[in-house]
Amino acid sequence: MELGKQVDKTAYNFKRYCGIDRWASYHYQLSEIITSGAQSVLEIGAGDGVVGAYLKHNTQIAYTSLDIADDVGADVVGSITALPFPDASFDAVCAFEVVEHLPYEKLDAALSELARVSRGIVLISVPHFGPALKLRFKAPFIPEISVSTKVPVPQQHRFNGQHYWELGKRGYPVSRFRRSLETYFAIQREFVPFENQYHHFFILEKK
Repeated sequence: MELGKQVDKTAYNFKRYCGIDRWASYHYQLSEIITSGAQSVLEIGAGDGVVGAYLKHNTQIAYTSLDIADDVGADVVGSITALPFPDASFDAVCAFEVVEHLPYEKLDAALSELARVSRGIVLISVPHFGPALKLRFKAPFIPEISVSTKVPVPQQHRFNGQHYWELGKRGYPVSRFRRSLETYFAIQREFVPFENQYHHFFILEKK
């Protein structure tokens, strides 16, 4: 199967694409990149360019972007399953909301490439389907308390033109994805942001 771009630049229309939940995810993406200590980073899936713009204008991190779409202004046009970079080219490699755009049988090839071009750090987030129960409490002089959990709903996934699969749907439990990751990486941390329960982050160190 030959994979190409699924959407054009109009998909990143502000009102359709940039909800408050997505801005929360940008915060976590940037936080993980910056606190990792990486001096160079490759972002796969340049999207609307928010992460890249912040890094280029507000940090000393050497930033490179790659996207399969040729109209989003990425530094390099290419595929995650055949990255056009030498081994160990970047301190950190990021693929935020990217790998679900591949059929699951192609995930191994993508993970192998992420590990190959990274010197150690790989940051991934993927969609995690399912309703969330959330509780947030704040009173004066008391630290804010936030608690959330996902409610399992084993729904069958249907390809929508972009996502071939999502965590939490039938056949795609988090445990399966963890096993795929652990072929190439040690999972240092994982979390679902309180503000965006649809995005599940994995902080990885290549083996």
